[in-house]
Amino acid sequence: MEFRSSTVHTKPFDDQKPGTSGLRKKVKVFQQKNYTENFVQAILNSLGDELKGSVLVLGGDGRYYVKDAAKLIVKMCAANGVKKVIVGQHGIVSTPAVSNLIRKRNTTGGIILTASHNPGGPDQDFGIKFNTKNGGPAPDSVTTEIFNITVRLDSYNIVPDLDCDIDTLGVNTYTVDGKEFVVEVIDSVADYVSLMKDIFDFSSLRDLLKGTESRDPFRVLINSLNGVTGPYVREIFVNELGAGESSIVNTKPLEDFGGLHPDPNLTYAAELVSALKEGVHDFGAAFDGDGDRNMILGKNAFFVTPSDSLAVLGSHLRHIPYFRIEGVKGFARSMPTAGAIDRVANAVGVDFYEVPTGWKYFGSLMDASRLSLCGEESFGTGSDHIREKDGIWAALAWLQIIACEKKSVEELLISHWKRFGRNFFTRYDYENCNADDCARMMHKLEQTVTSPAYVGTQLSHKNKSYVVKLADNFHYEDPVDGSIAARQGIRLLFEDGSRIIVRLSGTGSSGATVRIYIDSYEKDENLLLGDAQVVLSPLINIALDVTEIKIHTGREAPTVIT
Repeated sequence: MEFRSSTVHTKPFDDQKPGTSGLRKKVKVFQQKNYTENFVQAILNSLGDELKGSVLVLGGDGRYYVKDAAKLIVKMCAANGVKKVIVGQHGIVSTPAVSNLIRKRNTTGGIILTASHNPGGPDQDFGIKFNTKNGGPAPDSVTTEIFNITVRLDSYNIVPDLDCDIDTLGVNTYTVDGKEFVVEVIDSVADYVSLMKDIFDFSSLRDLLKGTESRDPFRVLINSLNGVTGPYVREIFVNELGAGESSIVNTKPLEDFGGLHPDPNLTYAAELVSALKEGVHDFGAAFDGDGDRNMILGKNAFFVTPSDSLAVLGSHLRHIPYFRIEGVKGFARSMPTAGAIDRVANAVGVDFYEVPTGWKYFGSLMDASRLSLCGEESFGTGSDHIREKDGIWAALAWLQIIACEKKSVEELLISHWKRFGRNFFTRYDYENCNADDCARMMHKLEQTVTSPAYVGTQLSHKNKSYVVKLADNFHYEDPVDGSIAARQGIRLLFEDGSRIIVRLSGTGSSGATVRIYIDSYEKDENLLLGDAQVVLSPLINIALDVTEIKIHTGREAPTVIT
């Protein structure tokens, strides 16, 4: 049967500017007449001459509205001259797996349906983002073009009668406007597992988890928070590595994540924290809704900050077969992330980069063969095996190092701190605040701290004082293509190396989220095991005073403390 495309007239929406990782809104916003269609058409139009005959990967994290949106996007791809869509079964593919598929299949790009670590359900969040042909999130130039298209869009193209079955694996071929259009429904788990087996030594990981005659089994607990990683976790940890069923929990992707908030931190992954505190398990990991973020815990819920996780991985990459073959080109972190990896880069003699928040900035460096390992303090860690952060990869990397070093998570951290010193770090999140109030707060703060007279100011709390060495709004010039990213977060850098960073997050679906990052370096071995909240207490209070966060947000306490 031959299908014909239709052109539907529409009116532009003025709120479709993508944030750090695509467009995120409440489900009900995307369900407005023509809202999803407009944004998808803008993505397709942004491809320009590449659109006709293109091949796109399509998938999402399984949250509410993913399947409906996926079927809609297939209809629109068919009408816009796309040659082929590779879609995950039931519309589900993890974000790292999408990146892998784009690169492995050499496609034009991919459309990912996710709001990442935000909650799901009919009254919760949804999101759409576009990844380019390198497998990574669209750079600023592309997202700007997409937004510019949305504000002038007056029509979209669709094949209304094409109803593709995306629940059944296989290849579906259609004739649309006289041309062949193909939809391949795939099991994305197999390709991703194959990639992991190329990177890690699964034999040694299997021995670690099962134990040997001289060593007890290493007990792991992996919590997928009912997000997309469940099937991947089951295949890797149970079927490939031999862990028992009790080692994996919340592995069924659910549209509302089973009522869980799929954000792997100490607040929202409290179930994992409680389980690890019982002392039965040696290692715990949790992943977010779309599988790109991770939290690592050791025995008795010993917490590994994302910046420490990145640094430990960086100092032990020699244990991972992939890096023994590919080599180590460089390390990078996002600007708000504590500087633990900086000292590792210096020690091992590789280049180091500090970039704005957003994985797309790492991708540019990777494509230029300048970067091998990178991370963000928002629980994102990854390498140049793909162009997205990768939660399961991070957990496997930790297990590979543990298998080789024969040390616990806590032992690895303590030995790392003794060698490099410790960056005490915390992040205060104020979620769903009034956007106008937050904008005024940031404007006032920038005016205050960027005054030339502010450098040299002494800020004190009780008996602790810090002298301002530099204050600015972070400005980044990409060393590869020269592109500029300005006003990426207000920085207060002190003479002793301590920092206060304040920025508005670009990953929320409504209101505004203010994030305050605080870190301080300590190399005295007698102080390395201190509690971060206690050690950082003076700096935390200074940050709250300088920002006037309580006045501007009306909040007595943050929503989340990391």
